Amino acid sequence: MAPHGDRSDAAEEATAAQLEKRPISTVVIIIAMQTEALPLVDRFQLIEDRDSLFPKGVPWVRYHGIYKDLNINLIWPGKDPTLGVDSVGTISASLVAYASISALQPDLIINAGTAGGFKVFDLYGVGLRQAFPTPNLLKELNLKAGKLSTGDSLDMSPQDEASIVANDATVKDMEGAAVAYVADMLKVPAIFVKAVTDIVDGEKPTAEEFLQNLAAVTAALGESVTQVIDFISGKCLSEL
Repeated sequence: MAPHGDRSDAAEEATAAQLEKRPISTVVIIIAMQTEALPLVDRFQLIEDRDSLFPKGVPWVRYHGIYKDLNINLIWPGKDPTLGVDSVGTISASLVAYASISALQPDLIINAGTAGGFKVFDLYGVGLRQAFPTPNLLKELNLKAGKLSTGDSLDMSPQDEASIVANDATVKDMEGAAVAYVADMLKVPAIFVKAVTDIVDGEKPTAEEFLQNLAAVTAALGESVTQVIDFISGKCLSEL
């Protein structure tokens, strides 16, 4: 007789295999900044949820609607109630990811947003997790695959740099690893779509370069996410 743990693992694998063959129906897109979110709200003709699914008092905003064969839910963490700035960073991202998965039970999570790029490619990220593999999507849309590192500071501190050396990370954001952690814990497939706003280890000050490029990069991000959604529509996870 197989140990209880083996039976549980086998059952989970069978369930996962069945889910991968079921057409994707509900997608949650998590985006940290309003500037990044609003173009997609317009593009997919989403409406803001006035009767929030989330706990009373949190600033999180849900936009939702039907696009082709998909139930789209775009979640923006909202503005910090005290400072009035976008609620970026790993803490906000992990809370929003957990609440969104619990409330909406999505088939797929997409974390989309801007990120900083690196001139050097021998970088190391702690807490490595795998995104859901999408070889067909990457090939069809001619997107680049890479390793994403996540940190809570916009600039590149020596401590951050030391912690990501030698892992081939090519971009750095402030949410991805947190979303990946929660998605992995709750067994929801997750993919990440990032557009580069600045070179983290470049000559220009990070904040200055970020603001200079934000509008153009956000437009490119919106186009890429739309292409990803169009590709996903009508497909199963196993077809990605």
